[in-house]
Amino acid sequence: MRNPRFWIVLAVLAAASLACNALMGAGSTPQPAGGAGDTATLAPTDSGSGGGSSSDSEYPMPDNVSNFTDLGDGAVNFQTTLSLKDALDFYRDAFTKQGYKERAILTVTSDTTFSIVFDGHASGKAIVVQGVDLGGGSTNVNIRLEAVG
Repeated sequence: MRNPRFWIVLAVLAAASLACNALMGAGSTPQPAGGAGDTATLAPTDSGSGGGSSSDSEYPMPDNVSNFTDLGDGAVNFQTTLSLKDALDFYRDAFTKQGYKERAILTVTSDTTFSIVFDGHASGKAIVVQGVDLGGGSTNVNIRLEAVG
């Protein structure tokens, strides 16, 4: 591809994924507070480091969002308990229903990451959605507006 920024962002997300796995202990699965066998859904929260909440976002959000950070300039970052595939399917479906068009040539998926680009935002910029499997049932999602050539 001709956009080195895309590859830099993808590399940073992959590095963050590896760092989180190293810190959390790869393969360890956090147990919900209710004890073994109970399930919990994460409620939308504000991480406090960027302001705003997932309910303030202009982007569609899954029900299970944590560590939501509004990075400014149309960029947000958060974690979800959706699998990587489910997060990709969620955003593909949600943005398509809103009338945005996927730029399929820029869609990249692997076992641990995805990147998908949609055209049609009022700003004239593309909506870039990237996800990284953090392990332990958590997926990091980053959504931003970007001038993609």
